[in-house]
Amino acid sequence: MQLDSGAPYGRLVRGFFARSASWPAWLMAVFLGSYVIGLLMPDDGFHLFVDGWLASLLKLSMVVVCWAAVMRKRSRSRVRIAASGLERFRHPELPLTAAAVTIIAIVDSYSLWMLIWGAEMFPRVSEVGYLLFFALMLVVLVVLVRRQLRGMVWSVVLDSAIGALGAASVLAVLLGPMANSVDAAGANKAIAAAVAYPLFDLLLVAVVVALTTSQGPVAGRRWILLVFGLLMFTSTGLVFALLETRYVLGTPLDAGWAVGLALIAVWADASSRPDLVRNNSSNGVAALALPAVSTAAGLGVLLLASQTPVPHIAIGLAAATLALAAVPLVSRQVALRRQSKTDELTGLPNRRALYAEVSSRLADDRSRNRALLLLDLDRFKEVNDSLGHDAGDRLLVQVGRRLLDGLRSGDLLARLGGDEFAILLEHTDQVEAEAVANKLRATLAQPFTLEGISLQTSASIGIALYPDQGDDLTALLRKADMAMYKAKATHSGHHVYRSADNRHGDARLRTLQELRLALTEDQLVLHYQPKICLKTGFVSGVEALVRWNHPERGLLFPDQFLTLVEEAGLMHALTQEVLRKALDQSVLWSAQARTLTVAVNLSASSLIDADLPERVGTMLSARGLLPTALMLEITEDFLMADRDRARDILTRLRASGIRISVDDFGTGYSSLAYLRDLPIDELKLDQSFIFPMADDARAAALVASTIDLAHGLGLKMVAEGVENSVAYDELVRYGCDFAQGYFMSRPISAAALDEWLTARQSAAALP
Repeated sequence: MQLDSGAPYGRLVRGFFARSASWPAWLMAVFLGSYVIGLLMPDDGFHLFVDGWLASLLKLSMVVVCWAAVMRKRSRSRVRIAASGLERFRHPELPLTAAAVTIIAIVDSYSLWMLIWGAEMFPRVSEVGYLLFFALMLVVLVVLVRRQLRGMVWSVVLDSAIGALGAASVLAVLLGPMANSVDAAGANKAIAAAVAYPLFDLLLVAVVVALTTSQGPVAGRRWILLVFGLLMFTSTGLVFALLETRYVLGTPLDAGWAVGLALIAVWADASSRPDLVRNNSSNGVAALALPAVSTAAGLGVLLLASQTPVPHIAIGLAAATLALAAVPLVSRQVALRRQSKTDELTGLPNRRALYAEVSSRLADDRSRNRALLLLDLDRFKEVNDSLGHDAGDRLLVQVGRRLLDGLRSGDLLARLGGDEFAILLEHTDQVEAEAVANKLRATLAQPFTLEGISLQTSASIGIALYPDQGDDLTALLRKADMAMYKAKATHSGHHVYRSADNRHGDARLRTLQELRLALTEDQLVLHYQPKICLKTGFVSGVEALVRWNHPERGLLFPDQFLTLVEEAGLMHALTQEVLRKALDQSVLWSAQARTLTVAVNLSASSLIDADLPERVGTMLSARGLLPTALMLEITEDFLMADRDRARDILTRLRASGIRISVDDFGTGYSSLAYLRDLPIDELKLDQSFIFPMADDARAAALVASTIDLAHGLGLKMVAEGVENSVAYDELVRYGCDFAQGYFMSRPISAAALDEWLTARQSAAALP
């Protein structure tokens, strides 16, 4: 049965009896209801059936419920621990509770029947019985609280202590009049006993309440039954001590003891069962309110003490409450200060801690050589986009651990943000710094496991040396950053800062800004390279290649800006712009009755977009183009990085009618498995295989066998980089399907391509 943490107490009891109560518990509930009703009915005093037989049967049913719970729990415990050979009973609170309830039942029944029979009673029997009951329940509470404290964080223990002290201070004030009455009565033993017995139990009940509200119900919601039962039982005794000088049998006050014992018996029965109700969620509001309410209670007791006499113990408890309440404030300040210098995700020092620590080290000793390494993960954005930010966060945590394990004890590692880490190496020159950079890159090259996928990553590291290249952290970070981007641009893995990098860094920042403007100001243009059908000689399609028409530097080729596009996270925007321009041009060719398939290159970072098939389909539909008007070229890197994602996206693209080509085939990690499993239409053999064909027989044989492989798999083969007639003729002889290259045409603008196509058609028409 599942109950929310705010369910009322009555719903808990109803749920208990509705779902799992044993027949003794049901019988006890019937006896309890009848007994309470009988006590509330007007009568002339003692009633034999209600106050005699019904009360005795109720006590007996409570005893049966408790001991049945003990036997049930013992049998379950023996089953659970049989394999381990442990024979001891692991839940002593249940037999102790059963013994306590049994003692009360015996004492009350003894007193009742001695009163009915008019026999002489031993005066201390009742007194000793109730003392034993409270002593046993005190042990039960100690056992439960001790078990609850195991593994609990210190802040919860502290809040619980504050709550208990606050409750105890208020309780001491309330019990003050009783203590005074005891003194005035000349140590009235009956009242003193009635006050003293439940006092420690009430204090432990306060601890139970504090633990429950601070951390939420731990043993389900069952603790509420025990807490309410003890509170009702002991409170009834306190009311009797305040209001009565002589006990009278058969008054409504007897219902308080009966209901309290019944709740304790219900708790025992529920605790012997496998998690009747379970709610492990902590009550956050209660956890925050408990220290505040307890502090206010302690402050109220001290204010009351300034106006009227209160017991000294109440003042001491209130003062202790306020003193403990100040501890979390101080500790939280310390924690906040520590958190301000700690990266929340990885637990490493953050940028603020790096500045503080490096400044301190430089101030202590400026003579030693140091090196600052700035490490940035390559293509980390693809991990976030393809696997989600949660997976990216887990990768960063694992990266931080590996880096930390690869450093010496005196070195400093910090996470600056994103996928950037800074490392300060002590007593290090350039040679040693480069050796550490290589070691760290080798460490990160080992596969990581994320979402069940084995993922390999790499890093680019920039190195700045102290004091030669900077005498403070700001200068070192700036130069290490420029060196890191130099390492990314050259794919060298790591790079040590040089003065020439400063100019490169400024140029890079300027180019990045200009790239953003190029995307918004329509500076990107497309050139088209024809793809020739080798069987017919006709132009079957074109490949769209992006160029940047820079306002100052002229026409820039992709190798001059695509790396920056990737680093700046602009590849998605660039891909959208290229697709838009290519499809707009296809519309113009369709209007001119030219049937040309336009091939567009997609980077791996573009293909991690799960919505790509729908987005491309929308662009085609908006222009009234058939899906066959577009071919998408992808690389082997994407296919091998995430096979499942590749299959999903490519299958959806193919289902819409768009054809798929694998670009630069043979240059990456080729696998016959993906050629078999993934929906691919054609392979584009890289130009590095085509160039040596005329002079290298082995190269020619490799091309011929690759063409046969493609045809065997039902794929078309396109040869790139055809620059002479020899290669062209050989490809025709080998049965290659299509060819591109300077021998036929360089990539040219759309207008130039129209002229080229017209001239080619005219030449073909000549006799």
